[in-house]
Amino acid sequence: MILDAPTTFNSAGVAYTPHNFDHKFEGNITLRHALAESRNIPAVKLAQKVGMPMVGEYARRFGITTPLPPFLPVALGAADLTLFEQTAAYTVFPNDGLRIEPRYIRKVTDYEGHVLEEDFPDAKDAISQHTARTMVQLLQGVVEHGTGVSAKKLNHPVAGKTGTTNDYTDAWFIGFTPSTTCGVWMGFDEKKNLGDNETGGHAALPIWIDFMRAVVADPAHKNEAFLPVASEKKKPPMVKRAAITPPRNAGDAEAH
Repeated sequence: MILDAPTTFNSAGVAYTPHNFDHKFEGNITLRHALAESRNIPAVKLAQKVGMPMVGEYARRFGITTPLPPFLPVALGAADLTLFEQTAAYTVFPNDGLRIEPRYIRKVTDYEGHVLEEDFPDAKDAISQHTARTMVQLLQGVVEHGTGVSAKKLNHPVAGKTGTTNDYTDAWFIGFTPSTTCGVWMGFDEKKNLGDNETGGHAALPIWIDFMRAVVADPAHKNEAFLPVASEKKKPPMVKRAAITPPRNAGDAEAH
């Protein structure tokens, strides 16, 4: 349980008072509920508890190369990340904790199908299988009863996270099925308002749904499912560990 209540934090010696999207507070809630409903105060409290240096270390293990300042507002998106970085980082969850470096060309063949060149992926363990599957379950909650609930219409195993920045300048949805991860960002080249209530769930998610509807219609994905959380006692040995990817820009306003 974590307390969702008005709080002023000390962030590098500066008073920081974030707010929730709806400007309301729900009291003691579970982390599962806080994530599903994009509650900002619990997110900042969790970042404070684990420490911002740890948040930055975890982000790097997920492949985030953009410098992340060690300040609490980063927990709500006070860092500019690319859509490419964000989407690539989220692939760790459905990949059972494995981080695979994205690449544009997998192989080159001649007209007879002979492989002339092949680019094998650079794969590393980022988090444990148990942690990855737990995160999948938590992110499924966003779709099942949270800010990404409209994705339920796909009638397919789906998980993900909405994101909205201050003044509705950016709207995000990064989500995945057991086999495909896709990210959508909406915004202008400069910081410009998208319109009132243009949140991640309202602006970006419908685009994501349209694209993923074609993906899940492929018969090859018909019976796919997320794997259940395994006992930590049975987890395989790890090469490296990791866990968090913060959203793109600063903002108290989260996605609905």
